[in-house]
Amino acid sequence: MTNYNSKIFSFIVFLICHMVQGQSEIIPLWNGNMPNHIDSDEVEVQNSTEILRISKVQTPTLEVFLPAKRSSNGKAVIICPGGAYTSLSYDWEGTDVAKWFNAQGVAAFVLKYRLPQSASIGVQHEAPLQDAQRALRLVRHDAGKWNINRDKIGIMGFSAGGHLASSLGVHYDYVSHKPNDDIDTLSARPDFMVLIYPVITMKGSAIHKGSKSKLLGTSPSDELVDFFSNELHVNKNTPPTFLVHATDDKAVPVDNSLMFYKGLKDADVLAEMHIYPNGGHGFGLATGKGYLQSWTYRLADWLKNFDN
Repeated sequence: MTNYNSKIFSFIVFLICHMVQGQSEIIPLWNGNMPNHIDSDEVEVQNSTEILRISKVQTPTLEVFLPAKRSSNGKAVIICPGGAYTSLSYDWEGTDVAKWFNAQGVAAFVLKYRLPQSASIGVQHEAPLQDAQRALRLVRHDAGKWNINRDKIGIMGFSAGGHLASSLGVHYDYVSHKPNDDIDTLSARPDFMVLIYPVITMKGSAIHKGSKSKLLGTSPSDELVDFFSNELHVNKNTPPTFLVHATDDKAVPVDNSLMFYKGLKDADVLAEMHIYPNGGHGFGLATGKGYLQSWTYRLADWLKNFDN
């Protein structure tokens, strides 16, 4: 091999290695025995215009994003994209956010969870929570492999994903299925929660009608409505929580965050809330949105609560 060809070969090897290191890993949540699943001919749909939207999820997964080992601080977060329990804004409120966390030294996992209206689900309202519980347990089980402290694993959600995240925060010990394996025996309690313009309640004037109807159906029982009105279930064991909302949110009223914050305050749970005057709904990282973008700076500071 000539010196020139050797240099070309070395460059190609370097480029391939660099590309591989930059790739994320996608792992299935369930090992062939997914609870609450029924066979159907439904297929997953991905629609990529300005935002990658995924609907009719058939195989729930975690996409793994790891910071460089040199900058890793041992924290991890599972990210639940929003989409009114109809679809997942997978990059806007998922993978883009995961990369931001990596820059803070935090491992991030984007959860592609089953959506309740799927024809492949038996009990529609059970599936998202089942997937969130499994995701937390899976990350905790394999924490050592990813250089994660198993006691510093949080959950994050945007909009309806915020409802799922807060559902896990208040119902982490809800028995949603028989254990499949050792992973299912671990605690599903998050060590912290990050809720961004979250859907919280399923009752009263502050509801997001689309999320409620997709998750609970058109005529849910009072018991089911109460169970998924997460502000009603906050107690001293609810994880520390960081909330962000905009006052002018016309889709999911700011009262959702206010009610949850009050519950946290009354239970003496560590909580921080940032209410911005403008921003509407669905602003994601708010990149290029001026003052609104500062919410990520506040979150970076808040995460230092878990440095010890």
